[in-house]
Amino acid sequence: MPKLAALTVSVGVLAVVATWIFGLSAATALNLQVWQAFIAWGCHFHAGGKVTGCRNTLVCMIFGALVGMVAVMLAGQLCAPGFLSVPIAVGLGASVICLASALPLLAAIPASVYGFAAIAGLIVAGKASPTAAIVPTIISIVIGALFGIVSEYVAGALTKKDAAAAAGAAA
Repeated sequence: MPKLAALTVSVGVLAVVATWIFGLSAATALNLQVWQAFIAWGCHFHAGGKVTGCRNTLVCMIFGALVGMVAVMLAGQLCAPGFLSVPIAVGLGASVICLASALPLLAAIPASVYGFAAIAGLIVAGKASPTAAIVPTIISIVIGALFGIVSEYVAGALTKKDAAAAAGAAA
């Protein structure tokens, strides 16, 4: 099977599975979010895929989520006028993400920003307080990153089967 077709089948089927899993009552009770998992899934590929992409996704998105949680909590503590407290907190969080990228393990700035956005979205949507949002966000990120690596390996297996069959037919 051509590489794009294999990836299409892999991602399509696994997207059905992921959406079904996140719709289960246990996932709902834990406040897991399919959209956060899909961000991590896409981030896996954006970060280069394979083990490195999965690692960068996990480390940086979780770091970004922690920075986002602290930024939201800080916004409530700032003495700035109400219309400035959130922008200042977000600016400080973004600065922390950029500065932290000097560390090789946190160098994937976009992945950290995705993590920041994922937790901020959950909090702003009113689905959880900052401290209540961190655990479901991390779990959703982990699940999404794992779906990224699984979809990549399944696509590779589908592509290899076709290549092996073509090689056998040519012999």
